[in-house]
Amino acid sequence: MVAKIVELVGSSPRNWTEAVNNAVHEADRSIDEITGIEVANFTANIENGAITEYKANVHIAFGVH
Repeated sequence: MVAKIVELVGSSPRNWTEAVNNAVHEADRSIDEITGIEVANFTANIENGAITEYKANVHIAFGVH
């Protein structure tokens, strides 16, 4: 099998897990046969000393026919 990898940035106002899940959910809408992910980076936006948005860079792997 040959695999292709794309990178997406997921975001969430709640937590990093939800940010990752949001990226996978969006990828699943247009990519068939997702076989795995790698989370490459966690970041966040800060306002007034508090996290306002969690972000995750997610590498999505899928098979190529």
